[in-house]
Amino acid sequence: MPYSDKSKLAAGLLQLLPGLFLVLGGIGRLYAGNTAMGVTQLVLSVVVGWTSFWCGFLFWIPFLVVFGLWVWFVVDGIILLTGRPVDGQGRPLRPN
Repeated sequence: MPYSDKSKLAAGLLQLLPGLFLVLGGIGRLYAGNTAMGVTQLVLSVVVGWTSFWCGFLFWIPFLVVFGLWVWFVVDGIILLTGRPVDGQGRPLRPN
């Protein structure tokens, strides 16, 4: 099967860096063409994650939600970098 025109390194870094520093996920998945997962992660990070963070100053449980999303986005970025991710058409992403 031929490789995708999308880069594995770019997808992994677009998923990992915003997830690591901003708790913002889905950018790497959208780049790779996995729109359902990308939109889901993006909506969850903005609506649930950031709202929970700002409400977390009153309670400690929303911080657990933000931490869970952060772990999901970081692990997903590492999987994109080290695994065999595919694009929206099922083709493997280019290795470099």
